[in-house]
Amino acid sequence: THGVNCTGSCSWKIYVKDGIITWEAQQTDYPSIGPDKPEYEPRGCPRGASFSWYTYSPARVRYPYVRGTLLELYREAKQRLKDPVLAWADVVDDPEKARRYKSARGMGGFVRAEWWEAVEIVAAAHVHTIKQHGPDRVAGFSPIPAMSMVSHAVGARFISLIGGAMLSFYDW
Repeated sequence: THGVNCTGSCSWKIYVKDGIITWEAQQTDYPSIGPDKPEYEPRGCPRGASFSWYTYSPARVRYPYVRGTLLELYREAKQRLKDPVLAWADVVDDPEKARRYKSARGMGGFVRAEWWEAVEIVAAAHVHTIKQHGPDRVAGFSPIPAMSMVSHAVGARFISLIGGAMLSFYDW
């Protein structure tokens, strides 16, 4: 599957020649819903079928980006406090700091961050949210199991383990 801003996560067969994607075809591996019902094969839309170009696009995001103001505040707090969760709490619980990074929303200003730092910030935010407000304040979403049960189960299992609220593709 590939991310085309779609929650369907339909499966695709990707064909590669000399290391370059040459074409895509809809996967036909979805389970049958019974002999008395029509099959829903194949799945996949034109958006998914035309997605291969994005792999090679110069506009493709290849690294994590964080709002500059937020990253600056987090780094300062982390250097001072040494602990990621305490650093995150220092930023989000301080009204002036929270106002600074929230008022920057919608104005761009994203800066490239290291992968480890972006993951650390996300983890610290999860832990802080759970400590401050309880685990049910963390809501998760995992694609429908159309692509594979494994892709669905990973997200669902994580949210279940931390006590969060799992949303479904069908909750709208």
